[in-house]
Amino acid sequence: MTSGYDALIIGGGPAGASAAILLARAGWSVALIEKQSFPRRKVCGECIAASNLPLLQALGVGPAFEQAAGPELRKVALMHGAHMVMADLPDAPHARYPLGRALGRETLDTLLVAQARLAGVHVMQPWSALRTTGSAGLWRCDIRAVDTGALLTLHAAVLIDAHGSWEALPTARARQIRAHHASDLLAFKANFRQARLAEGLLPVLAFNGGYGGMVKADGGVTTLACCIRRDRLEASRSKSPGLSAGEVIESLLKEQCGGVKTALQGATREGAWLAAGPLKTGIHLSLGDGIFRIGNAAGEAHPIIGEGMSMALQSAWLLCGQLLDEKSDVGRSDPAWQRQQLRRYAAQWRRAFAPRLRFAAVLAHVAMRPMMVKPILAVLQRWPHLLTTGARWGGKTRCVADPQAIAIQDGSL
Repeated sequence: MTSGYDALIIGGGPAGASAAILLARAGWSVALIEKQSFPRRKVCGECIAASNLPLLQALGVGPAFEQAAGPELRKVALMHGAHMVMADLPDAPHARYPLGRALGRETLDTLLVAQARLAGVHVMQPWSALRTTGSAGLWRCDIRAVDTGALLTLHAAVLIDAHGSWEALPTARARQIRAHHASDLLAFKANFRQARLAEGLLPVLAFNGGYGGMVKADGGVTTLACCIRRDRLEASRSKSPGLSAGEVIESLLKEQCGGVKTALQGATREGAWLAAGPLKTGIHLSLGDGIFRIGNAAGEAHPIIGEGMSMALQSAWLLCGQLLDEKSDVGRSDPAWQRQQLRRYAAQWRRAFAPRLRFAAVLAHVAMRPMMVKPILAVLQRWPHLLTTGARWGGKTRCVADPQAIAIQDGSL
C-alpha cells in the first residue's frame, strides 16, 4: 500500500471530497481519510444554495443530485410565535440552476466520496487520524482502522484539514479541553415524514434562546434543524425530566413557532434526534502551522443563513485554485511555495466569506432574542422584500469559485 502522497485530506464531507476530486483530476496523488462509514446521518440543515449547483455538476454528481434532491426552493420565511412573513428567494445568475434544493448528507456525502474514488483518490474509510506531525512539505499522519484497529502511517507534501469543527485536528500538541458555558450553542436535527411544510418554502425559525430552519429534502423527508443556547436547553429540560434533549427541543419549537406546530401536525419522526456541538463560529484559518483548512475547519458561520455547505464546497474550489497554479508541479513539496499559497488562499477566503460570518452573527443575535425579533417582524410585514435581500446578502446567489475553472471541470471549455 502506498504511504506517500502529494496531498493528505482529513475529512470526507463535501469540502474534503471536493478538494480530493479536483486535485486527483489534476494528477496529484491524494489520500482521503474519513472515520465514519457512509451513508450516515449528520447534523446539518441540508440546504444547498443555487450558487453551488454548477460546482456539483462539474464535480460529476450533478445528474444524481438533480434526480434525488428535494423540490426547488422558491420562498423564504421568518417564523416567530404565531407570526410568519414570506418572500421570494432570489434567483442565482445561472440559467440552468436559478434555485437551490435540499439533499440529505447521507446521500450527498456518499455521492461525492464515490466520485473521489472514480477520480483515483485513495479513500480510506472508516479510518481515523490519530496524530499529525511535521511541517509543510513533509507531513506525517498516523491513522487507525475503525473496524479492525490496524495502524498505518501516511506521508504527504500537503496537509488539508477538512474534518469540520466539532473536534480538533489531531496534532502532537496536547488538546485543550473547552469548558462548558451558558452561551454555548448546541445543534440538533431530526427528519420527519408526512410533514405539512409547503413545497419550496425555506423558513427561518426564531425563538427564545435559539434559531433554526426547516426544508423539504429528498425522499419526501422534511428536515428540522436548530441551534439553542445551553442554558436555555437546560432550563427547558429541568421542566421535562422524562424527555430526551431532542424531545424537549421538538416540544419547545412547537410551542414557540406556530409554523413548526402546523408543519409537524400528523408527521412522524424518522429516527432519533441528532445532536452536536457546541458550535465554534468564527474564522479558524491559521498561517502559522502550514495546514490548509477548508469547510468548517477554515471558518464557521452561524447556520441561521444555511450556508455551511456553500462555504464547504466553495472553499475547496478556492484552495484548489491556489494549489493548482502553473508552478504547483515543482512547488508542492516546497515549504516556501506552500506558505505563499496559504497566504493567498487565506486572503481569498476572508474576502469571500468573512462578510457572511458577520452577517450571520448579527442575524443569530437578533433571532435568539424575542424583544428584538418583534420589531424586525413589524418591519418585514411592511417590506417583505427585505427577506429576499437578506438571503442574497447571506450568499444564496453568489459563487466565489472561478467560473472558468468550473467550466473546465464541467467539460464545457
